[in-house]
Amino acid sequence: MDAPDDSDGSDERRSAEPDSEQVAGVRYSPAVWLATGMGVGFIPIAPGTLGALWGLPLAWGIHQIGDWQWQVLAIAAVCLAGIPICTAAVRDLGGRKDPGSIVLDEVASLPITFFLVPMDSIPVVVAGFALHRLFDISKPPPIGQIERLPGGLGVMADDWMAGVYSCVALHLLLWVIG
Repeated sequence: MDAPDDSDGSDERRSAEPDSEQVAGVRYSPAVWLATGMGVGFIPIAPGTLGALWGLPLAWGIHQIGDWQWQVLAIAAVCLAGIPICTAAVRDLGGRKDPGSIVLDEVASLPITFFLVPMDSIPVVVAGFALHRLFDISKPPPIGQIERLPGGLGVMADDWMAGVYSCVALHLLLWVIG
């Protein structure tokens, strides 16, 4: 005969549902704060699109560097720095693969979209942004497969590929239009 269970089940509830202090502590860890674009990723409607807007000033700033070699170095530094940040944020947000609240991947990959593209007209910026979102959301091959990489690498790398696709498409569009 088993001993009577006099617990009220609160231990199970406590482990399954963190209290608000734990949630607040997790949400505002430095990694989560950076990975969510200073909280923009927690906006319930289109967090990826809204978060990606942070990538436009970054892309413009990198474009101002001048030499393409230095631009590549700056883009690589931002992208590589995102891997451990996103890895920690995924862990802090409960370990779910590529949570939608993480937008650092969109931010870091937008400069790839605008690599060697003059950002001197609003239609070009809008077209590049729209192409990036199109490829990031639709995930044509191999973007969906790249997303399966572990941790922050998987979170970041699929957006890098979306950035490459949108960069090529934007260059082709500009070439066709003249």
